[in-house]
Amino acid sequence: MVTCYDASFASVISRTDVDCLLVGDSLGMVVQGHSSTLPVTMDEIIYHTKAVKRGAPGKYLIADLPFLSYQTSLIDGIQSAGRLLKETNADAVKLEGADKESITLVKRLVEIGIPVMGHLGLTPQSYQTLGGYKVQGKDPESAEKMLKDSLALQDAGAFGIVLEMIPETLGQEISQNISIPTIGIGAGRYTDGQVLVIYDLLGINPDFTPKFLKKYADLGNLILTSLNSYHKEVVDKNFPGENNVF
Repeated sequence: MVTCYDASFASVISRTDVDCLLVGDSLGMVVQGHSSTLPVTMDEIIYHTKAVKRGAPGKYLIADLPFLSYQTSLIDGIQSAGRLLKETNADAVKLEGADKESITLVKRLVEIGIPVMGHLGLTPQSYQTLGGYKVQGKDPESAEKMLKDSLALQDAGAFGIVLEMIPETLGQEISQNISIPTIGIGAGRYTDGQVLVIYDLLGINPDFTPKFLKKYADLGNLILTSLNSYHKEVVDKNFPGENNVF
């Protein structure tokens, strides 16, 4: 799985073997420049999901329910998830956590025909109560709770779970004890799949180097060099050239 936010990248991904796309509320940090995902609105998620769907109409598409679009009430959660699918033609929604209200919402959404992916471990919408962007589930009590939460999500009807920033042993234990797919990001080698942000795996931001990330390209420096070459050619009157004029 790859996290993507626009039609241009989505159209490239549509020609690859990547299985599915996620429009994450991480767009608040990656695209908008915020320090967290909390400012992202439902309208913004819908806007970006529409763009990705146009770029990759044949890929399975999951969209995040943003902060406070579902935590306030069961009705709000149903309306938000329904609106997200109706207006974007996405295939599923993703929500964070597994408290009693979230489990009830997952069950109800599945009952009315809305596929739901869960998200456990580091849940960015709750980063302030988790003590920041830190590895979760390191002690036996929190690890046991996360395993129970994954089973609860499965029982509620979630079709898969993203596991973010947890010890590899816990990622393996959860994956072995539930029958639905697990998608890891910083959750080790034994989850059923992996997810990375397209900008991150292509190395567009040279300063973003978390341990869980492998950069498959160095586009940040390539873009920098390209822009400086463009600038120099314009200043030196080498662009536009003979082949670029009408």
